[in-house]
Amino acid sequence: MLAELKTAAVAADWELVGGAASLEELERQLATWEPNVILIDASLGSEAVRLARRSHPGARVVSVGSIEGADAMAGSLEEVRAAILGIPQSGGPAPS
Repeated sequence: MLAELKTAAVAADWELVGGAASLEELERQLATWEPNVILIDASLGSEAVRLARRSHPGARVVSVGSIEGADAMAGSLEEVRAAILGIPQSGGPAPS
């Protein structure tokens, strides 16, 4: 899953670094990097969001799958880039 997530998140506009498959790996990587966006798979759970918020309170937290506390959620790997950029998902309510 991690390889597919990395492929879905890569773009010419940003550099993709890291890739944690456990909370321990995530904590080590958060101590190393200064990310603007932190992409978290729902399998890591809400503790991953709390770790991200504690270490990088200004970073945008995007989840793949539903995790409480994320700034944006991608329902599938195909939606990852749009969620990172903050592009609303189609079919949702129109902004007021």
